[in-house]
Amino acid sequence: MTWTYKTSELNPESLLLQESLFALANGYLGVRGNLEEGSENHGLSIRGSYINAFYDETELHYGEKLFAFPEIQEKLVNIIDAQTIELFFGAEEERFSLYNGEVIEFQRKLHFDKGYSERTIHWRSPLGKEVVITFKRLVSFTYRELFVQQVAVEGINFNGPVKIVSSLNGDVANYTNPNDPRVGSGHAKLLKVLDVKVKKDLQTVLCETSASRLQVACSTKHWISKHATVVSKVHLDQTIAVYETNLEQPLVFEKQSIFTDTRRHGSDLIKKGENLLLAVSPFRFDALAEKQQSILHSFWQASDIEIEGDQRLQEGIRFNMFHLFQSAGRDDVSNIAAKGLSGEGYEGHYFWDTEIYMLPFFTLTEPSLAKSLLRYRYSILEGARERAREMGHKKGALYPWRTIAGKECSGYFPAGTAQYHISADVAYSYIQYYLATKDSGFWSEFGAEVLFETARLWLEVGHSVEGTFRVDAVTGPDEYTCIVNNNYYTNVMAKYNLHWAAKVYQYLKATDPSAFKEIKQRICLEETEVDAWTWAADHMYLPYDSQRKINPQDDSFLQKEIWNFTETPKEHYPLLLHYHPLTLYRYQVCKQADTVLAHFLLEDEQDFETIKASYEYYEKVTTHDSSLSSCIFSIMAAKLGDMEKAYNYFMETARLDLDNTHGNTKDGLHMANMGGTWMAIVYGFAGLRIKETGVSLAPRLPKHWTGYTFRFQTEGSTLEVKVEQQGVRLRKLTGADVSIKIYGEDYCTSEPIYISLQ
Repeated sequence: MTWTYKTSELNPESLLLQESLFALANGYLGVRGNLEEGSENHGLSIRGSYINAFYDETELHYGEKLFAFPEIQEKLVNIIDAQTIELFFGAEEERFSLYNGEVIEFQRKLHFDKGYSERTIHWRSPLGKEVVITFKRLVSFTYRELFVQQVAVEGINFNGPVKIVSSLNGDVANYTNPNDPRVGSGHAKLLKVLDVKVKKDLQTVLCETSASRLQVACSTKHWISKHATVVSKVHLDQTIAVYETNLEQPLVFEKQSIFTDTRRHGSDLIKKGENLLLAVSPFRFDALAEKQQSILHSFWQASDIEIEGDQRLQEGIRFNMFHLFQSAGRDDVSNIAAKGLSGEGYEGHYFWDTEIYMLPFFTLTEPSLAKSLLRYRYSILEGARERAREMGHKKGALYPWRTIAGKECSGYFPAGTAQYHISADVAYSYIQYYLATKDSGFWSEFGAEVLFETARLWLEVGHSVEGTFRVDAVTGPDEYTCIVNNNYYTNVMAKYNLHWAAKVYQYLKATDPSAFKEIKQRICLEETEVDAWTWAADHMYLPYDSQRKINPQDDSFLQKEIWNFTETPKEHYPLLLHYHPLTLYRYQVCKQADTVLAHFLLEDEQDFETIKASYEYYEKVTTHDSSLSSCIFSIMAAKLGDMEKAYNYFMETARLDLDNTHGNTKDGLHMANMGGTWMAIVYGFAGLRIKETGVSLAPRLPKHWTGYTFRFQTEGSTLEVKVEQQGVRLRKLTGADVSIKIYGEDYCTSEPIYISLQ
């Protein structure tokens, strides 16, 4: 049962939530879980289909615009709607609708192991016609451009005329909400229709974005299990195919839709799309579902987590991992948006969320996919260099705070551009990938160049003061504290970036002189720069408060008054929706983990007592208004040995979307939180760490569980860890033997390992 999410919820008010939860995607194409037949009140639906990294450009407007403020924003486009399939019964042509007639039985399922969704309705029409209708849909992992739907209809007391109307609509718009900064306002109509045509049994719509001039096409083909009369036509900006038959026997209707876009397929999209459609059209839904299940089987073999003792939690974990897998871009131009491909929240932008919260999951379960995500950052490196120049830096790369194709898309610089740490976050993810895989060729291929250019940035931003290296006027992860000097997180991540850039420079110089020379010449890198990196890393200022024995979040944080949490009404959270930013900036109040996050990522920079004291201090002033926060506090509570607190924080993350605890899942799923849930188990409860010194584990078992099992990859080998009440079992599933530390002791995976739980 935990391989399937099920619901019988029919309340129209929950429709928006269900559309996000039942979204399907394959990293390229995403389709929200809308009703094929549509809803009676379209205000209760966000009908959306998306192609990863397919965007339009819209103007950013300012009351007062200053130098280097971004003028253009890239925005994910709601593309051609291929979902609609309407059903009409009898000579009266009674239209099927969940909100018309009587729903005798209803169930909706999302299959994590099979990769498709289904919806079954036992329906009685207003005039008493009774039928059972099953809708199935699948976004193919085998054919990335393919979205396929199946409708099966069985008469209970009815065997008369049936009409099926399938449409392909280019007249679409993006969703906006001017009252929520997390959802774009304005710029809803981004597509214009260039061509609509019907050719035999193929229907095609071609559209173009208004400003970026990117094109998208969709071609559709149908199949029906019995004889039917067919009429296809063009109506305004859509095609309509009408199938008429009788229901003497159950019938099956299938619709295949192929999407192509100029960023992947170049020109002549209609021809390319139609050719792809003709190639896949012989495959029926069941055959495509079989291929889908095979791919999901491999994915779960490498990544599944089993929780013993809590079925609702097990459902939540697999739900999260399934959606992470669906959302990851699999080509050089795409990444993972904050909402994946499940909705339009944050305009489809990529943030640092990918590197810090989502990439660890892929690095340790699907390293080839992780490498593809890392390659995306390399593909926009030139844009990051240009942004650094705009910001007044002669050298280096400043990655955009939010982007799709490489431009900075944040119009609010204190919590956007000022978050310089994103360049160090990118570097950190590159280093973690290398430590986990030992893919040494990665540095020569493209990794070293990113590391060198991000290291250069810190010498441009920071400066020497009294023998220390300091970084002023930046914002850390906590968006309730902006434009500060010496944010601990930023400084310690910059230190790591600088240290590893110098290390990789020497490594390439010794092991791949040809690649070393080529990279050095291409970016005009001087040996003196590398010496400066080393000096800056060795002398990086990391603020420390000797009275409290903590790392201050920045130079001024502890000087501020603590926010009055006692008198803040519950309905005023999240604070960002109820208080002006300047009000928040004047207080000790954190939206999310900041210094605590740094202590997780780079725990060896401070001793245990400092980490513990910092955790206890910041816990009191953190609201967790960001979905990126609770998972980090869970991980650190586990490290500190407070398993009850670790578990409570973890439970805030595990079913965040399924239970809609933040109230905004309608805008799309919280992908970083999903990655954070995985990290809270693997890094938190199991204590996994990947460092230069090797792989280590220190598993703990929450008292609420009887056990848990997870798998991860390191150096090409797959290991399985089973934590039980009696002890820890570890065995190698594939690959060569690797060394691993468990509770500080060295072991080799040549034989299964069993250790008593500590």
